[in-house]
Amino acid sequence: MIRLPVNDGEKSYDLAPSKIIALGKNYLDHIKEHSKINVSNFDDGIPSEPVLFAITPNALVGHEEPIVIPAFLKKYTFDTPLRVDYEAELAFVISRRCKDVPEENALDYVMGYTCLNDVSQRNIQKSDISGWFRAKSLDTFAPVGPRLVTPENIGDPQNLRLSCRLNGKTVQDSSTSMMIFNIPKMISFISRNFTLEPGDLISTGTPSGVGPVKHGDIVEVEIENIGTLRNNVVEE
Repeated sequence: MIRLPVNDGEKSYDLAPSKIIALGKNYLDHIKEHSKINVSNFDDGIPSEPVLFAITPNALVGHEEPIVIPAFLKKYTFDTPLRVDYEAELAFVISRRCKDVPEENALDYVMGYTCLNDVSQRNIQKSDISGWFRAKSLDTFAPVGPRLVTPENIGDPQNLRLSCRLNGKTVQDSSTSMMIFNIPKMISFISRNFTLEPGDLISTGTPSGVGPVKHGDIVEVEIENIGTLRNNVVEE
């Protein structure tokens, strides 16, 4: 569970999702950098429907909490050097139980918006037969924060500047307007497949510029009208 201040911080919200669903390949410029990422099932094809994967809730950590690179990774003999990447994303929280939501009503089911860093262990993401699940769900690999902003305070969620800084240097700089599938399409598609519950968290994908982190790094995900999610990186 993560406690998030709401809007100006007078209230707080305990984020404890039954599930976290994330989108892959939702920014065209990120798809174009597929060869740099070099993981399974990630190529230059533009998807015809949202690409979904799960993140388990144990991955959640809050603002100013560390991203921990687990020690067990060093026991593997991967064919490439160990690599853990940052991925800056806009995420949103579902407000009430829903199923088969039409696009035109989809935003009625959003409680609020926040920043999420979809931290990814690339060696596992490339080698696991089952796909991306384990690489995205390691403990501390889903930092969220610094607050939850309600729909009436976010502005246009499809026109927010999104950026990431690594040790103070900007490494990702984009806009949520560049998504391939917008938020109403996501909610409609996801709720067709799975019943969504209050508190469920959906992360909307990352733009280009993803890259590796190491022990001692500071990663900051900043989204317009939300703020900056800041986490340091440590080796276990």
